[in-house]
Amino acid sequence: MRQLYIKQKVFSLNGQFTVKDEQQQDAYYVEGSFMKIPKTFSIFDTSRTEVAMITKKTFSFLPQFFLEVNGQQVLTIKKEFSFFKARYSIDAAGIEVQGNWWDMTFDVLQNGEVIGSVSQEWFTWGDSYQVTVYKEAMEEIMIGIVVAIDCVKADESAAASSISAFN
Repeated sequence: MRQLYIKQKVFSLNGQFTVKDEQQQDAYYVEGSFMKIPKTFSIFDTSRTEVAMITKKTFSFLPQFFLEVNGQQVLTIKKEFSFFKARYSIDAAGIEVQGNWWDMTFDVLQNGEVIGSVSQEWFTWGDSYQVTVYKEAMEEIMIGIVVAIDCVKADESAAASSISAFN
């Protein structure tokens, strides 16, 4: 089992942030594309080797993200149409999410076995998440899921803010 901590900087224009381990040492680096289409997030290990990439589908009615790990597409995260509560689906062999995606408190399962848990840390400056990984081989997938869902939430908040600014 390994604990990872993702803390995004609120005022970072280029979307760069680090993923820390239990000892607060850098474990991964995440770099988002700024003003680039399609929007991407690259995940690097400590030697700056890209281990995963998240790509937001450009022309899609609802947000959709593709996660590649070591050059192989491993899953697709799609927001589903719903009126009251945000719902997402993951297209991947045996991977599913149970819990509350919107509040960022959920478990990730593979073939019914919990491989990781995510919980949002409250009362912090910026978005902070605690990620518990039970299956080490799934670290990059867990980080990718958190970054993709957080991106959807940020896009929706920005859209809601711009709509309320016009009212």
